[in-house]
Amino acid sequence: MGIIDLPKSPNVFHPEKPSAVGSRNSLAQEGRDQQKEVNQLLEEETNKVIHHINTRLPKEVLERLEVMGGLKEKLYNYFNQNYQNMFNRYITTTEDEMVKKVRNFIDKEEMKALSRYTPKEIAALLDEVGGADKFNTGEVEKSVVNMYGHLQGHIQRGINELENLTNALLRQKTDVGAFIRGENAYSVVKCSFKDNIYKPKTVADVKLSVNILDSELISPIFHYQVTVEFLIKELIAKFIIDSIDKDIEKIKDKLIEEGQEEMSDTEIIFAKMNKVRDHTDDEAESVKSKRYTIIAKELMERISNLRAEIDPATFDQLNIRENLKKIIDIENIRNRGYNTSINSITSILDVSKMGYQYIENLKNARTLIIREYEDTDYAHLPDERYQIRLQYYDNAQLNEERKAYHVQVTSFEQEIKHIWEVLEMKYEDTKFLKRITDFDDLARIMRGKIRSRLRRKDNEPEFEKLDKVWDEISFVKPAETDVEKYNRTYLFEKDKLRSKLILMRDKLKGMYSYQYPIERRVIEERLAFLEKEFFRFDYMINPYHIQPGLLLDVDITSIKRKKATLDGMANVLNEFLHGVSKGFQDAAFAAFSRRRSTIRSDIAQSFGANPEEGEAPGTDYLSMINASAPAAIEEAVAPKAISVTGPGRKAAAIRGRPGRGVVDTTRKPAAKKPGKTVSRGRRGGGGVREI
Repeated sequence: MGIIDLPKSPNVFHPEKPSAVGSRNSLAQEGRDQQKEVNQLLEEETNKVIHHINTRLPKEVLERLEVMGGLKEKLYNYFNQNYQNMFNRYITTTEDEMVKKVRNFIDKEEMKALSRYTPKEIAALLDEVGGADKFNTGEVEKSVVNMYGHLQGHIQRGINELENLTNALLRQKTDVGAFIRGENAYSVVKCSFKDNIYKPKTVADVKLSVNILDSELISPIFHYQVTVEFLIKELIAKFIIDSIDKDIEKIKDKLIEEGQEEMSDTEIIFAKMNKVRDHTDDEAESVKSKRYTIIAKELMERISNLRAEIDPATFDQLNIRENLKKIIDIENIRNRGYNTSINSITSILDVSKMGYQYIENLKNARTLIIREYEDTDYAHLPDERYQIRLQYYDNAQLNEERKAYHVQVTSFEQEIKHIWEVLEMKYEDTKFLKRITDFDDLARIMRGKIRSRLRRKDNEPEFEKLDKVWDEISFVKPAETDVEKYNRTYLFEKDKLRSKLILMRDKLKGMYSYQYPIERRVIEERLAFLEKEFFRFDYMINPYHIQPGLLLDVDITSIKRKKATLDGMANVLNEFLHGVSKGFQDAAFAAFSRRRSTIRSDIAQSFGANPEEGEAPGTDYLSMINASAPAAIEEAVAPKAISVTGPGRKAAAIRGRPGRGVVDTTRKPAAKKPGKTVSRGRRGGGGVREI
């Protein structure tokens, strides 16, 4: 069959001509009896239906249906019409399209042969650019990509919502897992569920704080007041790190080509450190310093201490300083990361049906406040509501936050200590003219007898003269190390204050019982105020455990049996973290690959003989089992020292583990066999895999 025998569709349309559009016949079938094959298929399908009817319907119904006559003929005609007209014509048209592809391919190859005096790259480029008869589909393709992107986003959002609701049903309770999925759980700083003050039985208050570190942000965030010099140095530092990574990749490739052992994770770190000197140095005053190879020292001096705004009195469009700043501003490096996070959280709230009536974007302070309702009086707000605070912190801000937090804890200690002392004095006054009220009174009375009768025998010091370390409120606090000094938790202090508040309430009940004099009312009012403010403070985040980066603080109030805002906010948080954060990556797991020394040819699962070793795998093991003396087993299992040598490296003696045999650690390049690939993954999962 030659190429000239193929009709050039779609110019030919005929029901019987081979390979024409709409034809029942095809040149690609090469003389097969198409009608016979179709009749066989239709006969089989008809008999199946008839047999099914015979076994299902009663005999009297079959006689009325004329099973042996008209029904079979009708079924046969029905199958024939539908199968023949749809399936066969579809197959024929598909074959015709394949023939057109072959014809176009031949025409294209002939055109390449004709343009022998023109370079093929230029001819292909001109053909892709096209002319008046070709339509540029670039914009249409972009629109289609956008449509599919939005569709994928809606589908993903629905899947996430279904997953969260399913997990909530399986747990049969509401907890932290309802918000953050496993891959983002590390970012949670604090999550607390508590009953609402006004409706404790039906409404719950939830506080969730998520900390996204600087190193985890997809787009870095900078403060508005940061200098232009700092931004340029950040760009240069990123360029240096990328260059070092490229150098390390070249070293890795060279080791692989030479057949040497790959570098370990520690060796890679040290190699990167040594490469830093090739790109920069500490000589900031020298013009010939390596740090000024990317941008000149003179230009860096021009932008020294230049911030986001220039004084209008000194502004000149033709100055070098102004033009350097303009280049940075056009790239929008200063605001890019923060604006991206704002756009992300607001757009996700919109499409997730989590609307809001109040938003305040403090752009220069890098703070965003979103509330579902403008009102802040909780007594008049609905039971389903939320509030979001998104703020970027640097190290200087966190230091000031930590100082304020420490002062506030100290203030609570002083106030609670003061009311403790007032209550203690009032308690001592109530014991007036009473001989024994508590254990201290009884111990004071028995002190003389204890001294004269008991202490005289064993010569031990009196109880009153011993140093009292335990205050009977909280256990003895251990001494602080540098960890506690620089990362204060204040858990001990908070527990002690909380215990004091509880003890004072119990003491008031014991002192006054059902009486409510003015002294009790005054102390209880002060105690209620301190208790309310202390628990509100304890609800806040401890800045000692926030690291520089983006802090997302969410306050949610939701009905316990409804949880509409809880479920909606869970989808928002997961989608926001996925769009803003790169997530936590364990470098050891990410960079881990099986060493060549652990890749052995006998790992391959094969029934044939190993061509490299000349004998079938497992021969040594079978001989060990069949050996009469147990010495063979002991020798095979015993640890053996193996000498590891390689070009440019020291020899090391590695002792094999008992029960695992001996691993061949000679550094030979891994031989690649046809049809096999080396799988490098987690520990214990490597080897040679058939594909």
